Amino acid sequence: MRSDQIKSGANRAPQRALLRALGLTDEEIKRPFVAVVCSASDYIPGHKHLREISEAVKAGILSAGGVPFEFQTIGVCDGIAMNHKGMKYSLCSRELIADSIEVMLTAHPLDAAVFIPNCDKIVPGMLMAACRMNLPSIFISGGPMLPGEYRGERIGFSEMSEAVGAHAAGKMSDGDLREMEEAACPGCGSCSGMYTANSMNCLTEAIGMALPGNGTVPAVFAKRIRLAKEAGVQVMRLYRENRRPSDILTPKAFENALRSDMALGCSTNTVLHLTAIAHEMGVPLDINTIDRISRNTPQICKLNPAGKIFITDLDRVGGIPAVMKELARKDLINLDIPTVRGTVRERLDSAPDADGTIIHKVETPIRKDGGIAILKGNLAPEGSVVKQGAVDPGMMQHVGPARCFGSEEDAIAAIQGGKIQPGDVVVIRYEGPKGGPGMREMLAPTSSLAGMGLGDSVALITDGRFSGATRGAAIGHVSPEAAAGGLIALIQDGDRINVDIPGRKLELCVGEEEIAKRRAAWKAPHKELTGYLKRYARMVTSGSRGAVFED
Repeated sequence: MRSDQIKSGANRAPQRALLRALGLTDEEIKRPFVAVVCSASDYIPGHKHLREISEAVKAGILSAGGVPFEFQTIGVCDGIAMNHKGMKYSLCSRELIADSIEVMLTAHPLDAAVFIPNCDKIVPGMLMAACRMNLPSIFISGGPMLPGEYRGERIGFSEMSEAVGAHAAGKMSDGDLREMEEAACPGCGSCSGMYTANSMNCLTEAIGMALPGNGTVPAVFAKRIRLAKEAGVQVMRLYRENRRPSDILTPKAFENALRSDMALGCSTNTVLHLTAIAHEMGVPLDINTIDRISRNTPQICKLNPAGKIFITDLDRVGGIPAVMKELARKDLINLDIPTVRGTVRERLDSAPDADGTIIHKVETPIRKDGGIAILKGNLAPEGSVVKQGAVDPGMMQHVGPARCFGSEEDAIAAIQGGKIQPGDVVVIRYEGPKGGPGMREMLAPTSSLAGMGLGDSVALITDGRFSGATRGAAIGHVSPEAAAGGLIALIQDGDRINVDIPGRKLELCVGEEEIAKRRAAWKAPHKELTGYLKRYARMVTSGSRGAVFED
């Protein structure tokens, strides 16, 4: 046992004395020690209830002969951090989470681990740590929030954000905004649409690191507690079988996750996170691989914010196993590979068939290609990302004049001030991993455009990124970023920009001679940075590489 480093032999008597101070008996000291890595927080609605999940996990571990030890990680709620300086720390927190878990599980050697995340960067941060430590591991999320209801219509966080734009445009009164505010988020859980948190929890299941139901069983259902107990029991089986993340997170497993990603129309943030997780695991995965998989994987689900179907509806018709089973009918899923319990084939055998409405048949998909598209061109030679499954059909191809802004705040002021016109292409730069720093999510600009009635006539491009709650012609992760001298830094107001999503192109329609003249005169703006942001900006790589740290 790995925990023998702190409990076996005469030389470890001091460590055993400290273990006894915790109340451990001789019998318990002999058993496998299991980490319960929990991100419970009173400040995050998706994590408010995770202590209850943790207690269920520990009950499962105890019943299966292990000894659980819980510790906490930090977590950022992207919704609360949105549209102010706090969002600069959201993506940054992913690396801190992974590092802090490495510290704890190396300083206190244990034999296996259960990870309990729920929101945004916490899920990939924990997955990165699981790869790095390579202990027998399993994930159990806190589950999605139920949708809210406003005047007879189900809503989520994305509708609430778009209401701000409607209010700014004079289309919604103060009282109506308040009424909607009180209804949008009815209780604990990760926000109710296929935003980043639910995307990552579903993909954790698809990649094989969690039990069926991990991504879709609602937070408030008793089934979520039973699933947590099962996870506690199952981690002990993984320990006894010595099955580790390196046995599960193979190239074929990442392909399954990406196929599921494209079929579901997940958040564009999944591109950042799957790339970073693969980097930790030593699995080759780049933007070109993602593009190849996107081109030949049909989108068979259209969930909120792209539509009116919520994650809880997907759970009702079979969840992720049903989605993967339908993809398998087109030979798009690797079946004979391991998961935390059985093979993918065994998991899908018991899954229901696609219902044809929430999960479309592969013969009649929503799209013939995936929900996420990779665009390249002179503006993004290293790639950019768009959630094409949430783009208005009329904006799939668009050429318009640039309206350039050096920060998210400046762009929002222009949008809400009525300075953006139909046909424009809003350019928000110096918000990339280095330039932001932190690659802020920009739900506020996109939701303001949608709320003001411009979502079907205005495109937005940025070297930052977008919330999973974003919909519309919003192209993010433009790489190289402006701070690194990418062409996005050289765009001027009025320049024509060509957005061609079916053609996978993002181009600045300016001649090479003019571009060379602008580049000779360009100088990156200086930002006075301190603390972690200063270190992060110095160490972080391009968004096209997952915004991981330099090796």
